[in-house]
Amino acid sequence: MSTFDVLSRYGTLALIRHAVTVLLFLLLHLVRIPIVLIARVLEGVMGELDRYATAQASREPRGPINQFFPHESTREARHA
Repeated sequence: MSTFDVLSRYGTLALIRHAVTVLLFLLLHLVRIPIVLIARVLEGVMGELDRYATAQASREPRGPINQFFPHESTREARHA
C-alpha cells in the first residue's frame, strides 16, 4: 500500500498521525543513544573502582591490627 493509497482510503489525518508516530519513535531512539553510552561508561568506571577497592581491602595489613597491646615488630615491644 503506497502513501497515496493510505491518503485516499483513510484520510489526511490518519497519514499525519502515522508520520508523527514514526517521527516520535525515531526521536525516542535518538535520545536513548547518549543515555545508553553514559550508562556503559559508568559501568566501566564502577567496575574499575570495584576492582581497586577489592584489591585494597584484600591486602595484608602493614602494621599491627590490635593497637591496645604492643606487637613484637613494633619499637614499644622491643623496649618494654
